[in-house]
Amino acid sequence: MKDFIFSCESTIDLPYEYCVKRNASVLEYSYTIDDNVYHDDMGRTEGALEKFYNDLKGGKISRTSQVNKFHYVDYFEELLKKGDVIHIAFGSGLTPSVNNAYEAQKELLEKYPDRKLIVLDSVCASAGYGLLVDLCLDLRDENKTMEEIEQFVLDIRYNIHHQFFSSDVTYFKRSGRVSGATAMIATVLGICPIMRTDEPGHLISYSKAHGKKKAINKTVEEMIAHAVDHENYAGKCFIAHSACLEDALMLKEKVAQTFLKVKEIRMCNIGNIIGSHCGPGTVAVFFVGDRRAK
Repeated sequence: MKDFIFSCESTIDLPYEYCVKRNASVLEYSYTIDDNVYHDDMGRTEGALEKFYNDLKGGKISRTSQVNKFHYVDYFEELLKKGDVIHIAFGSGLTPSVNNAYEAQKELLEKYPDRKLIVLDSVCASAGYGLLVDLCLDLRDENKTMEEIEQFVLDIRYNIHHQFFSSDVTYFKRSGRVSGATAMIATVLGICPIMRTDEPGHLISYSKAHGKKKAINKTVEEMIAHAVDHENYAGKCFIAHSACLEDALMLKEKVAQTFLKVKEIRMCNIGNIIGSHCGPGTVAVFFVGDRRAK
């Protein structure tokens, strides 16, 4: 056991079993469909994620909300009773929740002056957030201190690239990330918007491709351009998808053929929270590269 507790949030889009295996505590988000509130259980309930995406395809709306201060206080306090805590939060580019985490941190440090509670904004989302957490857990397992992990996050978080494309822009239109005109043209012509996160962690649509194969090629081209050492990238690579495994496997094959030195390609499901905003049909690749564009 380490002398501190490592904590993150369910929006890392890695399975709950991963967190158990890596000894990481997780704060769960929730979502609402048809006035029913569900917890993001990170794949623990068999068939639940498949049903979730089928509900979205059937026209149901899933709504999410930020984690409030009181939820963070309750969550952090239980951890602080056991030891010091470092918590890496879901990126502020997509949710203001981390501000509530900071408020909870301030309150609890006054209540527990002999404890350490470090809260960090990941400025990442989905399995890009998961990749950052994974790298931090590697450092913890190498017996790095909380402060060393904190500095690592501050140094690398803007270098975790999130590169997306989608064959179904319905939910991106609804969230305003793709305009109505663009969505109509994309649907008629089979155009896939090409997206990425910028430096603050906002999701930006900046290009397009006609069809999935061209979208995959464009995604890999962007990875070549931005990854550390370009085609010689030897770090970890995470690929996530929202109910479109076949498309994700095609991307994985292309990445494996292009980046022969890559250390690991991990396949992930985009979970309920991110899926509530992107809907089905989204494929993303995450890797370490140059500093993200502003």
